[in-house]
Amino acid sequence: MASFSLDQTEIRACYQALSKQLEQELSELEPALIDIRRTLHKNPEVSGEEKQTSQFICKTLRENGLTPQLMQNEIGVIADLTLGTPAPDAPLIAIRADIDALRITDQKEVDYCSHNPGVGHLCGHDAHTAIALGAALSSRRFTEIFESEWPDQGLRLRFIFQPAEEICMGARWMVEQGALENVAAIIGLHMDPEIAAGTANIRYGVMTAFCDEVHFEIHGLGAHAARPHHGNDPITTAAQLISSLYQNLPRAIDSRMPAVFTIGQITSGQAPNVIPETAVLKGSLRSTNDHARDVLHRRIDDIAEGIAKSTGTRIETLFKSPLPAVVNDTTISAALEQASRDVLGSEQVGLIDQPSMGGEDFSIYLQTTPGSMLRLGCAKPGQKTAFLHSPFFDIDERVLALGSRILLQTALLLSLNPQLIKKGC
Repeated sequence: MASFSLDQTEIRACYQALSKQLEQELSELEPALIDIRRTLHKNPEVSGEEKQTSQFICKTLRENGLTPQLMQNEIGVIADLTLGTPAPDAPLIAIRADIDALRITDQKEVDYCSHNPGVGHLCGHDAHTAIALGAALSSRRFTEIFESEWPDQGLRLRFIFQPAEEICMGARWMVEQGALENVAAIIGLHMDPEIAAGTANIRYGVMTAFCDEVHFEIHGLGAHAARPHHGNDPITTAAQLISSLYQNLPRAIDSRMPAVFTIGQITSGQAPNVIPETAVLKGSLRSTNDHARDVLHRRIDDIAEGIAKSTGTRIETLFKSPLPAVVNDTTISAALEQASRDVLGSEQVGLIDQPSMGGEDFSIYLQTTPGSMLRLGCAKPGQKTAFLHSPFFDIDERVLALGSRILLQTALLLSLNPQLIKKGC
C-alpha cells in the first residue's frame, strides 16, 4: 500500500496541526451534518430537477460565509474557498459531490424518510452532499491557524455539487460550465454498504467500467397470429438476437478481461393475437479497457447483421451515452489512502482488488484532470445494510464527519505537495 510522504518538517507539522483541528471542528459539526443529510433525505429530487437541493446547498454555504455560484437552470452549485496565503501557483483542489436521487420509493420506517412519493435518496448522494458541505464549513475555520502559525501556507478549494449523476449527464454539464477551470486535481467518494462504517477501500487505476447503452430496433412484417407465414416476426428475431449475443460476446474477448452485456428492456406489440411490425431491445455493455470495448462493439454489429440476414428482418443498432471508466490517478489515490489511514487507522483501509462493473460519471472529470475517488463504508455495526438502490438503503451517519475529514485532509496533502500533481495525468 502506498505512502504519501511529507518530507519537510514544517509541512508535516502544518498538516498534523490542521488535521487535529479538523477532527475537533467536525466533532462539533457532526450534529449539523446529520441534520443536513436528513433534510436532503426527506426532500429528494431526481436527475435534472435538483432546484430545491441546489438552493438548500447555496443557503447553507452563504450562512457560513462562502459565496456559492448557482449553475444554469438553477441546478448544480460550485463554491471556491481560499484559506491562508497560498502561493500564486498553489493548486486548486476540487471536491465533488453528486446531489440527485432515484425514482424509487423510500420504504424505510424512519422519521427522515422521503416526503416525495416515488423518489428517494437510495444511493447515498445525500450523504455525499452533506460530507462535501462538512468539508466546506469546517475548512473555512483554518484561516486563523494559517495566519498565526503558517503565514506562508494556504489552501485553494473548489466544491462541486453536481446534478444528474444517475443519468450520466451531470458531470459533462458541469464541465461545460467551467467547473474544472484551473483545477489541478479532483477528489470524491461513494458510500459502500458492503463494508462497515469506519472503513474505506481504495483502488489504484481502473475503478469502474466503460459503459455503453445499446439499442436494437428490429423491423419485421406484421401479421395475424394465426397466419405467421404472412409476416416476419420481429419477436422471434429478438429472441434469437438475445440468445446469440449472450452466447457469443463472452467468447469474443480474452476471458481474463471483465465484460458484461445485459438486455434490460424489451418492447414490442400491442395485442396478444397480432405479430407486430417492430421490436425494440435496450441493454448495456460494460468493459474495463478500450480494446475489449472495441472488439465487443464490432462483434455486436456482426451478430446483429447476421441475425438480420438469416431472418429477413432489418436490425438497427445504436450505441448511446458512452461513459468512460473511472481511472484513478496514482498520486491522488496515494493521498486519499494516506488521509484515510490518518483518519480511520491503517487497519481500517483496504485496497479494491477488482474494478466495479458499474458506471460513475466522475470519470468525465478525469478525462482532463487527475483525480481519484474512494469507497467509504457505511454499514451499521452488526447489521446487514441494504444494497445501493434498495428501497431500504440507509447509512450509519457517523460516516459523515469521517468523510469530510478524509476529503479535506486529502486536499491538504495535495496542497502541501503541489509538485506531485501533474495536470492532465
